[in-house]
Amino acid sequence: MTAYFSDASFKFLHGLAAHNNKTWFNDHKPQYEEHLRQPFLRLIGDLQPDIEAISPHFRADPRTVGGSLYRIQRDARYSHDKSPYKTWQGARFYHERRRLQIVPLFYLHLQPGNCFLGGGLWHPEPENMRKVRQFIFDNPASWERAVRDPAITRRFTMDTDEKLQRPPRGYPADHPHIEDLKQRNWVYSRPLTDAQMCSPQLRQTLVKDYTTLAPFIDYLCAALDLEF
Repeated sequence: MTAYFSDASFKFLHGLAAHNNKTWFNDHKPQYEEHLRQPFLRLIGDLQPDIEAISPHFRADPRTVGGSLYRIQRDARYSHDKSPYKTWQGARFYHERRRLQIVPLFYLHLQPGNCFLGGGLWHPEPENMRKVRQFIFDNPASWERAVRDPAITRRFTMDTDEKLQRPPRGYPADHPHIEDLKQRNWVYSRPLTDAQMCSPQLRQTLVKDYTTLAPFIDYLCAALDLEF
């Protein structure tokens, strides 16, 4: 079994958080490549058969551009924060039709003291948000099975940071899943310690948890007429 990340991975990100500028990053780019970017790309490549086994329509793509790994450069054009780099590194394992719309995905996030994994639908377009809500409304029993399975609820937490205060227009306030209908995102996640990220068992942990989340991701795909 392979350990992909190490204390050096977190040391680089701590340094970047303290010195978030191009000069520091360029001076430390060899450490970024050795301890963060290349290990993450190796992990993504090793996960390819695992993700395909969960669903043949999802991809772990180790390409350096346009693949699963997020760029560490920030798009600061529309932000008050003009720092050029993210202080984390993340990867998404996405549906093959991701270029057509925002789609459900599996996710991994590496950040000192804030590592986590998860899956779901994040910031969907308004039309897809409407589709998911209507699908939950029309198929409450299968939604209950997908999101209330103890295998999921014992390990994962539903994100509720962006949620409507009132029921969405057209849905009754007494619907049994009204709190789920208020969601703007449908995402389950769970934290990982820095030590777990550095463990040789990381790949096995990811495969086990993504497999547990698969029925939930499958439901979201069905709501959007995507294959799983």
